[in-house]
Amino acid sequence: MQGRIIGFGELLLRLTPPGKRLIVQSQSLDIEVGGAEANVLAGLAALGHSTAMISRVADNPLGDLAMATLAARGIATDAIGRTAGRMGLYFLEPGQGARASAITYDRAGSAFALAQPDDFDFDAALSGARLLHLSGITPALGPAGAAAALTAVRKARAAGVAVSFDGNYRAQLWQAWDSDPRSVLTELIGQADILFGNHRDISLITGRSFSGDGEDRRREAAEAAFALCPNLKLIASTARHVVDADTNRIAARIDLPDAAHQTDEQAVGGIVDRIGTGDAFAAGCLHAWLNGDDAQTIAETGLAMTVLKHSIPGDMPIIAPALLAAYRSGERDVRR
Repeated sequence: MQGRIIGFGELLLRLTPPGKRLIVQSQSLDIEVGGAEANVLAGLAALGHSTAMISRVADNPLGDLAMATLAARGIATDAIGRTAGRMGLYFLEPGQGARASAITYDRAGSAFALAQPDDFDFDAALSGARLLHLSGITPALGPAGAAAALTAVRKARAAGVAVSFDGNYRAQLWQAWDSDPRSVLTELIGQADILFGNHRDISLITGRSFSGDGEDRRREAAEAAFALCPNLKLIASTARHVVDADTNRIAARIDLPDAAHQTDEQAVGGIVDRIGTGDAFAAGCLHAWLNGDDAQTIAETGLAMTVLKHSIPGDMPIIAPALLAAYRSGERDVRR
């Protein structure tokens, strides 16, 4: 697997009441390290890829925790800067039954959110890299985040490094400043080889609504994205039907310029942790794409990773090749 996979984005600390309690009931909080791009890298590292993170964290024990967690997951940290400041936080109240999970963010003014494009050595980190992965969360943080994300993709394309981009549209973040999400996201997606997004993301950049239903609507949207963004080679998406907090049904879809494949729905019951499941999907799709697999295998691998992540606590998809292979072969009994 030649060349490192690089992720660019913020590392967050997740604080969760134990026992699926509400925050107002809790006297303690469990702590995890996460972040959309880091979660994808963790999934890829577990599958045997060489990975590295570009980011900026607080120069304090919380930043130490973030750095140590990435190192433990096999993600190189040499392109992560340290500075005085704070880590971004988010608080998760896990759902149960009819009560959905709820997230409260506390990330304004973090060390990463205040960083300027020149604070990151993109040239060094991207040298010899195979792929850059980033998401729409970074440009939504503010003008500096938008400028940094645009700088990253421009430098990746100039260096001949493939780009994957996860839409991850966060309306509240964009609305918190004088932003132009359509303009920024159009350029970011236009520079990407791979888009993780659906018809809603494509509606935003094309200014079009797609009136079909189900697979027809997704194909119509994909064709519009390929026409607008000639660099795009693949669009990956999921369709999720939420029965309740413990039971979902999920299908995966891959669109290529001249073909598409959509899986059957997979029932996911007994959900332990839904957070990071979209990042697990991205990791699975990228793993298969990097291996040169076809659309069906990419979709099925992404779906397998996202289904398995629902059974793993924390943000990161710690899914070894043996576990992925066992799931895909239908093995469900105790492995001895």
